[in-house]
Amino acid sequence: MKKLILDLATTLDGFIEGPNGEIDWCIMDDDMDFDGFLSGIDTIFYGRVSYDQWGNYQPEAGAPAGEQALWKAVHSKKKVVFSTQPRQDDYATFISDDIVNRVTKIKKQGGGDIWLYGGAGLIKTFIRERLIDTYRISVHPIALGSGKPLFEDLKERLALHLVKTNTFRSGVVQLIYEAG
Repeated sequence: MKKLILDLATTLDGFIEGPNGEIDWCIMDDDMDFDGFLSGIDTIFYGRVSYDQWGNYQPEAGAPAGEQALWKAVHSKKKVVFSTQPRQDDYATFISDDIVNRVTKIKKQGGGDIWLYGGAGLIKTFIRERLIDTYRISVHPIALGSGKPLFEDLKERLALHLVKTNTFRSGVVQLIYEAG
């Protein structure tokens, strides 16, 4: 069965974006092996806002080859968008209802794992519904003081089991947890 992996960056004080949605504090080092992560997935889950912003993003023509290759790899994956506003798009499948059953069916399909890209509202829903199998949280060496927290409005405790840590040159520490 496919694993649903939440892979995202957070600040030292637990925010996934700043108070105005900024993510300019995110560091992407070559030693993070993001290509290795991407090679293990075949599907990306987006919320509508994140998809509209990043789902078909193309780097500028003069962008470094590594950045262009990264986005080419991202765009080679199946895209599933969760939205209360049903719509159709040639590049993605849209889901507007019955999230738990639809996600369960997708997880039972063969192939690579699933990356839960976000946004924050979708992540909150997936945490609440206990749909996430693996949490890959990259903690960046910055504190914002305010913003959008990763774990917001939890109704009950979320037990996780640490399976691996990775430390990168930039000072980013990646914590990999399996859901309990």
